[in-house]
Amino acid sequence: MRVNRILLSSSLIVVALVVQVSVLARLHLPGAVPDLLLLVVLGLALVYGHVGGALVGFAAGLLADLAPPADHAAGRYALVLCVIGYLAGLVKPESGQVRTAAGPMLVVVAAAVGSTLLYAGVGALVGDTAARHVGLSDLLFTAALYDLLLAPFVVPGVMALARRAENDPLAETNSAKAGDISSGWLSGGTGLRIGGQRSGLRVKAARARSARAGRIKGVKRL
Repeated sequence: MRVNRILLSSSLIVVALVVQVSVLARLHLPGAVPDLLLLVVLGLALVYGHVGGALVGFAAGLLADLAPPADHAAGRYALVLCVIGYLAGLVKPESGQVRTAAGPMLVVVAAAVGSTLLYAGVGALVGDTAARHVGLSDLLFTAALYDLLLAPFVVPGVMALARRAENDPLAETNSAKAGDISSGWLSGGTGLRIGGQRSGLRVKAARARSARAGRIKGVKRL
C-alpha cells in the first residue's frame, strides 16, 4: 500500500469515526444509526479494488471496535467491514470512473443491508441478541434509508479524493501493469503517457535532423 493511500484512508476513517460517534450517534433517530464509516469504506473500495477495500474495511472496523463507547467484542465490526469492503471492491469500474449514480447507490443499499445482517449474525454467534429486541426488519429498513440519504454527500467526495491521490505525480507508476484490477494498488498512468509522448517526440526530432542532413549533402554535391 502506497503512502498516499495510507494517509488518505487513515484521515478519512478517523474523521468519519469522530463524526459518527460525536454527531450521528447522538441524533437518536428511530432504528439504526447512519453509518458514515461504512460509506467511507465503500467510496475507497470502489477506487482501490477488492484488496484495498478489504484492508481499509478491516482497519476502519477495528478502530470502531476499540473506540469508546463500543459495547461489543473487538473484531466484530472489523470482520463486517472487511467483508463489505472486499465485496464492494469487486464491482470497481474498470475505467475507474463511475458513469451513473445508479451503480454506487445500489452498492450502498446492498452494503447497508448486508452489513446489518452480517453484524447481527456474528452477534448471534457470540450471544448478542440486541438486534432481536430492536427488530431486525426495522434495522434493515432504516439502515438502508439513512445510508442512502447520506451517500450522495459522502461517497462521490471520497471517490474523488481517492482518484486524486492515485494521480499523484510522486506515486510509483511502474510498479504494476496498467489495467491490473486484482492487486488494487495501481497508479493513474499519467507518467506512462507522458513518457510515450516524449519518446515519440525524440523519434520525430531524429527523423527531422536526418532529413535536413540529407538536403544539405545534396546541395553541397550540386
